[in-house]
Parts: sequence; structure tokens; C-alpha cells
Amino acid sequence: MSSIKRRKFLQFMSASALTTLSLGQFNREQTEARNAQVFAQSPPRKLALLVGINTYPDRNRFTALKGCLTDVELQRQLLIHRFGFNPIDILTLTEAQATRQGILAAFEEHLIKPAQPGDVVVFHFSGYSSQVADPECDVPDCLNSTLVPVDSTLQPDGSVLDITRHTLWLLLAALKTENVTVVIDARRGANVINHSRSCSTSRLTTDQLRCGNPPQMSIQEKVYQQQWLSRLALSPSAFRVQRQTGIAKGMWLSASQQGQLAAEAVFSDVCAGTFTYLMTQYLWQQTGNEPARSAIANITRGVTSLFASAQLPQLLVKPNSRDEEHPIYFLTRQTPPAEAVITQIEGENVKVWLGGVEPQSLQAFTRGGILTIVDGAGKEQGLVQLKSRIGLVGMGKLLQASQAVQAGTLLQERIRGIPNNLTLRLGLDFSLGNYLSEVQSALHRVKFIEVLPLDQQIDYILGRITAGDREAVQPFKGARLPCVGSIGLFLPAGVPVPNTFGESDETLTAAVSRLQPKFKSLLATRLVKLALNPNSSRLNLKAWMTPEENPQGVLAEAFSVRGSSQPSVPEHSLNSRVGTSGTAPVLPIRTHVQLHIVNNEPRTLYCSILVLDANREISVIFPNQWAAAEDVTQLEAGQTLLVPNPSKDAFILVTEEPKGVAEVLIIASSKPLQKTLLSLRAIAQRGGQRGGPLALSVPEDSTVVVTNLLDDLDRGVSTTNQEIYSLDTTQLAVMSIPFEVV
Repeated sequence: MSSIKRRKFLQFMSASALTTLSLGQFNREQTEARNAQVFAQSPPRKLALLVGINTYPDRNRFTALKGCLTDVELQRQLLIHRFGFNPIDILTLTEAQATRQGILAAFEEHLIKPAQPGDVVVFHFSGYSSQVADPECDVPDCLNSTLVPVDSTLQPDGSVLDITRHTLWLLLAALKTENVTVVIDARRGANVINHSRSCSTSRLTTDQLRCGNPPQMSIQEKVYQQQWLSRLALSPSAFRVQRQTGIAKGMWLSASQQGQLAAEAVFSDVCAGTFTYLMTQYLWQQTGNEPARSAIANITRGVTSLFASAQLPQLLVKPNSRDEEHPIYFLTRQTPPAEAVITQIEGENVKVWLGGVEPQSLQAFTRGGILTIVDGAGKEQGLVQLKSRIGLVGMGKLLQASQAVQAGTLLQERIRGIPNNLTLRLGLDFSLGNYLSEVQSALHRVKFIEVLPLDQQIDYILGRITAGDREAVQPFKGARLPCVGSIGLFLPAGVPVPNTFGESDETLTAAVSRLQPKFKSLLATRLVKLALNPNSSRLNLKAWMTPEENPQGVLAEAFSVRGSSQPSVPEHSLNSRVGTSGTAPVLPIRTHVQLHIVNNEPRTLYCSILVLDANREISVIFPNQWAAAEDVTQLEAGQTLLVPNPSKDAFILVTEEPKGVAEVLIIASSKPLQKTLLSLRAIAQRGGQRGGPLALSVPEDSTVVVTNLLDDLDRGVSTTNQEIYSLDTTQLAVMSIPFEVV
């Protein structure tokens, strides 16, 4: 999915002392002037300080980052357009502005002084973090986590000019309001982390990341803390007790748990902190006033879809506050859910911010996509067609509008434009050594393969297993581990893809030849997953998975958020336990399951259900009657589809090898799936199969089926580009139910 750099997030308190829940710049001045008028503030006042640092002058300690300024802009746009912050109440400090003194002074002047009881305060930091020695040993390793300002340097006395967690505690305690949200998106310094692939997996611990003796807290930091202790009339002993009890105010969002690594990634052409991007995108899409504990659990799904258990976000709250029951930012939603917002208008041309688009779908929002203009109540007011996109900034054209459109107007997805000439994007790992040019030449002969640098968005990495990789047994769940030196595929986070590795003496040319069928299957999977639209579909469709012997015991669910009148299966009925994949249900091998799909539309829908196993191989479990003459994909209005249906199906659905994370894809369309059904029947007939699930074990079969499926789903409405599939959210729902087989 994405090209990764590892980030290490701050761990501000001992885990036992906290309530912990797993889980481009563009005419800114004109836009802010307009929005300052649009967002007339009413109590409470909303204040935000957003800090982002990509480039540190001390290159010996810190290599350049790429996503921190994007993080700041992601937060800024979200706070203005989704939560009603006045732009003049959002202060951003980036690059050279984000000095130690600059950050501390801004916190005091912009947050502490003006904030009154009941006001809302947000502090976000994206940059590097580090650690200094903690003589008081608040945590077992006796290290005090820090934020690294842009002017941090290692002093001759061994100290650093960092901002420690103790100082942050005091600054938060000084705020007069309890409605405080802190988001820390910080990475360890380059002197602590090796950025090679083998060091980017979850097996690295805090001890392994530490090298040499930690630096000391600076004298400036000690003096500053003493000043705040005096202002707060807090004794050193009371300060120690209170900070060890928990955070001082509100809620604290971080991207990973103690000892884990976190990442920044390239999504299409956008580099951002993975957690920040997925969190802000989720909040753009949120339809209700969801408590923070539930929001973090759902955001975790997106993070773990990229990194499995290597990165699990955290929510920390003030002890005994029950702040986890409040929405993130302590604010109810201000606007309808949206994929984008208009930021500038010149005649019929508009500039839009696409912060609400799901990362895996971003490539489908470049040309030909159409967005619906909506008012504050979510009522449709016109259309915008995208003409181009750079990063998260899109250029579009007003197709129609029922009234004057202003900057700040929200946009919801209507037509998604999926390119029909997609490639599988591969990165080449440094473990291939001096043979990089040889394997690159072999891959270039595969017409649907695109070889890209590791710092761009890639789908998989081709590399060799190292001795360190052999220690990462978690992804294989007991399966046969590849030999050291064998060649195969890794996820961008560095996790080996099971069953893609050959023998240790295999040549690179032979490995590329062996993997070509796998490449075809993976490209087909990428195509169909680009159509996922559970947040933007308008069809009223629900699906859930149950144990076969207990249809009331829901294991997992999916539903079209904007189409559903009832947002969810009741929460008390969910009985799955969380595994290494984060929030996917854990199902032991030989578990019998049943799928339930309900068509709540007043019209007939046409459905197909695919299963992607841990090897990313595709099977079709509905339709499953290959000898029938009628259209067996139909699901009538109000009908519930059971798969398998005990009254007519002669098969069962049972979890089996390979172990790992798999998913069910539910596809429903108002248009008949004629080409898809014909191709499936042809494959079944060739194999002499009259009924039951159909495994697309031949790579060409999966390619044909997926291509025909997208042809069936194509609404043919694009007026700018004939090389795309146009998918209409009012006529189509594509949803996923992930699960983990152990």
C-alpha cells in the first residue's frame, strides 16, 4: 500500500498509570479570510497549536522527514471545515519556527492565556521524539520521553534542548479547561533507529532501539519546570505523584503502544504520518458523535490493515475522568461527513482539499471523479468534476450548482474513477545487493509491473529473507518459515508475505519467473479493493458474519454508512476477541461461519461475495449455483441472503490454511453483473463444477473475473477520460469484513 519510514511515538507515562485503549500550500490567505467570516465563533472558543518539523539542522542526529508538514495541514483543514474552528484561532509552527522557545511561548500565549473553562484546546506535534535520563525513574527504564524542537542540539555537557514529558504535563495542568486533546505523532531520532527494512517490523523493542547512554535534561528545561511549579503552587513531591498517576488533562492520542514503532507512509503521492492521516480522514467521514474509545478502535482498523500488530494506536485519558466517552476534540460534529471541501473558486474552476478520501482510494480521485456539493444539512446542491490532483489538493470544474457556491462548501463522493491500466508497484530491497539491476531488468519485461524507489508508494517489496527476518515469526502463525537467502515478497512495513519465497539457492531471474502468476493475482486484488466504498455508498446494505451454530452471535459486521438507517448491528452482540490484526475477529482453523447480507433498498440488487485469503488468493462464494439458468446474483428488496444457506447449499464455510488475516468482500450493485456471471460460469464449467465456492486459483481467472466485475459496475459517466471505470456511489456498495485465521 505505501512506502514506509518508521516513527517512534512518545510514551508519556507508565502504561500501568494510564487508562489505555488499544486500538501543499494553496492561497491560504484568501481561504482564511473567507473562512474567518463563515465560521463565526460561538462559545466555547476553540484553540489549536499545530507543530510540524520535517528538516532538522542537526543532520548527524536526525535525517529529514517528509510527512510532518502534511500532518499539520491535515489537522488544520479538519479543524476548520469539520469542527468549526476559526482559522485565526489555529496557530501553526513549522520548520524553523518550531524552536524550543517558539513552541513553549506559543503554548503559553496561544493556549494557556486565552483558554477559559469549557473552551476546547488542541495541541498536535509532528516531528522527532527522543529520550533523556530521568533520575526520578517515573517509568521502569528511567527514561523521560521528549519532543525534539528544530533547534535541539547535543550540548557539551551531554544535555539536549528538548521538551520533556514533565514539562508537557505542567503546561497541560496550567490550562483552565478540561477539554484538551493532545496528538503526538513523533519519530525516534536517526541516531537511534536503523531505517532499513529489517528494522521496521514490530519485533524491535525499546531496548533494541536504544544505543549508548541517553542524554541529560538541559538546565534550561529544569529552570522552566521550576518556574511552572511555582506558578502552579505545586511542590516537587506532589508534582511527581500527580504525573505518575496519569495525564493532567483531557485525552492523549498516540499512534502506538509501548515498545512499538509507528510509521509515516506515502499514499499515492501524499507523504504523511500514517496515524494522523488515517485519524483525520476517519473524522471527516464520521457520521455521529462517536466516543473517543470507539473512534480509536475504528481508526486502528486502518492502521493495522497496513502494519498488522506492528502498530496499534492508543488513547490515554485523565484518570477517573471518563473522557474516553467524549468525542475526540470534545466537540460534537459540526458538518455532514465529506470527502472534500472547496477551498478556492475562480469562475467555474474550483480548488478542493481531499482530506476525507480514504488513503487506499486516493489514486481514484485524480481525473474523472465526480463530487456532490452539499449544504450544511447534507442536501445536494450541485456537482464538481475533478480534472487533476497533486497530493491532497484537487482541481475541478463546477458542472452544476443550484446556488452560489462559496469556499468552505463540503463535497461528498459521487463517481469514483478507477484507472483501467493500473500496475502492481514493486520496490526492490537492499538485501538484493549487487543484483538490483539484474532483477529490475527482469521485472521490466513484465508489462503490468512498475518498479519504484522505496520512498514512493509501493504495493510490495521484493527482497531476500535475512537472519533478522527469521525472528519475525508472527506473520506466519506456525507456517513453514522461508530459508535465509530465499527471495520473495514483503509488505511495505517489512512483514514477509507467506508462500511467496523459494529455495535459498534460487536465482533472481528464476524468482521473478516463479512469482509472475502471483503478481497477476495481487494486481487483481488491488483492482477490486480500489472499489471499496463503505463510507460513501448510498445503498442501504448490511452484512455480518456469525458462527454457523449461533446465528445471533455476530463476529464482525460491515454496512454502508450513509445508506443505512440503522448504523450498526447492536454493539452488545459483537463477541469477537481482538487479535494481532487489531480489531478483526480471531477465528481458529476449522471454525464454521455463515454470512448474512440484507438488502434494505426498495429495489433489487445484484450481489457477489469474494474471499481474499492470507495469501491474497481470490475465491467466489456467491454466486455459487453454476448450473442454474436464472440470474443467481439477484437479491430482492428486503431480502436476507445467507451464505451458505442450509436449505439449499451443499457446502459449508470453514476457516482453513493459510493462517493470517483474510477478508470477505461484499459487492452489491443496482446494475446486473452479467459479464461477471458469464465468466464465473465459464470457469466453473471448465472445471466441471456445478455448485459451491469457486476458487480462482489460475491467475488469469482472477484477472478476467475482476475486470468483468469492474466492467459491470462501470456507469459510463466519465466525460474526461475513457480509460477509467466510473463507479457511482448511489448505485454501488463494496464493503469488507476482515478476520484473522489462527
